[in-house]
Amino acid sequence: SGGKRMQRQNLHAQFLGRGHGLMQAALRALYPPTCAMCDAQVDQTGALCPACWRDMPFIDGACCDLCGLPLPGAPSTGLQCDECITTARPWEQGRAALLYDDTARRLLLGLKYYNRLDTAPMAARWMAQAAAPMVRPDTLVVPVPLSWWRLVRRRYNQAAVLGHALARAHGLTQCPDLLVRVRHTGTQDGRTRAGRFANVQGAFRVHPRRARLLDGRHILLVDDVMTAGATLAACAECCLAGGAASVRVVVLARVARAP
Repeated sequence: SGGKRMQRQNLHAQFLGRGHGLMQAALRALYPPTCAMCDAQVDQTGALCPACWRDMPFIDGACCDLCGLPLPGAPSTGLQCDECITTARPWEQGRAALLYDDTARRLLLGLKYYNRLDTAPMAARWMAQAAAPMVRPDTLVVPVPLSWWRLVRRRYNQAAVLGHALARAHGLTQCPDLLVRVRHTGTQDGRTRAGRFANVQGAFRVHPRRARLLDGRHILLVDDVMTAGATLAACAECCLAGGAASVRVVVLARVARAP
């Protein structure tokens, strides 16, 4: 009968669940999870040990409302750093989870170049928390795109990986290919502030098959790091020109001083 069949299916599912749990326990016993930054043992994969947690440069006090740079004093709304006062930002708000230092750099390099995708859920949780004041129910999450050849070499876009987890955390929709990079811009390292902005001028466009998604939408741009903000500015301008109602940005780490 249908009732007996359902009972057998439930028992089978429970058996499989117990088997999966036993396998996971055996794997944890053989290969105990270690800290995402060092070799210390931790309770779960992708977590930090107490020492590395203490050293992680979280931004959790007063910060610039446009770029997330930490500022002295008590938290307040509408604060701006000197850089954002003198540099026009095409986005309305910006946040960063971390201040870029040696510890944050190790985390970013692992995620970006050494396939440390196990750190992405943890990093995205921090970004989701930082972005919480900017999120609206109809926000569309859009990662900064890689050039096609860099995507082929790396096999993933770290901004899209972070954006996917961030979107899930807030119950939002992500469109990983809304923006495309139409020319290879090379690295921004070693360029002056003016050189960074000139290098990405005209480097992005809206994917023609995704253009309708921009109409009247509030966009949350996601990237791994912000230095001068040139790449994010170029992407934000594309979104606004395509009909977005507003753009906000969130990054994993904010560089304190751009060259």
